[in-house]
Amino acid sequence: MRIPAHSVCTAIRDDIVSGVFERGARLTEEQLARRYGVSRVPVREALRTLESEGFVVTRRHAGAQVAEPTEQEAADLLDMRALLEPLGAARAAQRRTEAHLKVLRGLVRLGQERARRGQGEDLRSLGGWFHETLAQASGSPALTALLTQLRHKIAWTYVVEQPDRPVEAWAEHGAIVDAVARGDAERARALTALHAERSLPLHRLKSPGGGRVRVSQHAVNTTSARN
Repeated sequence: MRIPAHSVCTAIRDDIVSGVFERGARLTEEQLARRYGVSRVPVREALRTLESEGFVVTRRHAGAQVAEPTEQEAADLLDMRALLEPLGAARAAQRRTEAHLKVLRGLVRLGQERARRGQGEDLRSLGGWFHETLAQASGSPALTALLTQLRHKIAWTYVVEQPDRPVEAWAEHGAIVDAVARGDAERARALTALHAERSLPLHRLKSPGGGRVRVSQHAVNTTSARN
């Protein structure tokens, strides 16, 4: 397997998220350089980046290894998403372009169609694409990068089940896009917060014995979403 040197970080991250490299597994520069067909220099740089992102830890006398997040750290990921995704939607309502709206509306149409047909695997990828585009529509590269990193970490830490009523979930996506299209930042924020809250019970920790995430006891302010 040979990949461009600048893509080494992405490749290692993808292999960590997908479980090719298990939690706690040792990562040597020599092993990774051989796997991806590159020199040790880009591998070393990639490991530094992944350590800053929290996917890798370096221990004295043991070297680099895949991180092992605690349950608290995993819960924090969902808390951060609950704060940042509504912010991103509010910014999107203020900064989105017509090109963003075209893509978002197209994704909602496809999602609603696949939901009616019960095509779950398609829905998973469409959902990821939807949230990535919504983040990009915020017009904030820093916020987009944070949300992208959070999505990677949540995919690494949790099994995310499909909702029992996917048609309703995609109706929520559609309502968010309508608010973004109208430039209604507060409604976009409230609808996205409600959507994130409703998705919490679908998350199950990947760690042994991991159960579903408990729904937060802190009520989300959804007044604007329901008006």
